[in-house]
Amino acid sequence: QVQLVESGGGWVQAGGSLRLSCAASGSTFSSYVMGWFRQAPGKEREFVLAISESGGITYYAATVKGRFTISRDNAKNTVYLQMNRLKPEDTAVYYCAARSEYSGRWYGVGPGSYDYWGQGTQVTVSS
Repeated sequence: QVQLVESGGGWVQAGGSLRLSCAASGSTFSSYVMGWFRQAPGKEREFVLAISESGGITYYAATVKGRFTISRDNAKNTVYLQMNRLKPEDTAVYYCAARSEYSGRWYGVGPGSYDYWGQGTQVTVSS
């Protein structure tokens, strides 16, 4: 089992940047695929990015490709989400998630593909 805690959210003007962190504890961090999701008010939770266990492979949703970057430091048990050129439509609660087992495709884009979740951190982008 793994516990996840996000940090780094806040308020930023459109065009600005934020860096979110997700610290993991309780299990072997490097054995998990890690993902970031977001959920805006009244909307379903939406996949943003995922990174493989070693950090060598990433997968991005089209809405954030070229603006957001996911990375991880397995020595620090932390995954990061660098968000650049933020837009008001990026406003949401951002969640990190861990995926422990899978068959076939390594990344999951549905929330049900992930086993553990953090509590979320609010990101607000003003126009």
